[in-house]
Amino acid sequence: MELNITEIQKRIPHRYPLLLVDKIIEMEPGKSAIGIKNVSMNESFFQGHFPQKPIMPGVLMVEALAQVAGIACSDIEGNEGKIGVFTGIDKCKFRRQVVPGDVLRLEVEITTFRRGIAKAEGRAYVGDELACAANISFAMVDI
Repeated sequence: MELNITEIQKRIPHRYPLLLVDKIIEMEPGKSAIGIKNVSMNESFFQGHFPQKPIMPGVLMVEALAQVAGIACSDIEGNEGKIGVFTGIDKCKFRRQVVPGDVLRLEVEITTFRRGIAKAEGRAYVGDELACAANISFAMVDI
């Protein structure tokens, strides 16, 4: 299953400048998803995050992983019209700087989903290099 930006916007309420997923290239609803984020010099955060040496903020990589996880859970029965809201971040590590021109591959595996609470393992790659890894948890809540 693949999703373009229009289909992503139907599943999560995020919009510019905080919509951090350009497309979903693979998804098994409720189990896993792989998203893509094209990192451009035009990103608003580069104006203030080390303008002389632009680096994508790590917290935004984690947010991008969470958005992919929320999209993966949006097709679970009973989650229609709900959004994923962070409840926790564990074991987060940043391994590589992400700079303009990079393409982030956002891989998420849903490890548990019970009573509207999900846990997921996420990894963000640039090419074959791990940029960020985190275990995230979130609640699916009504909009």
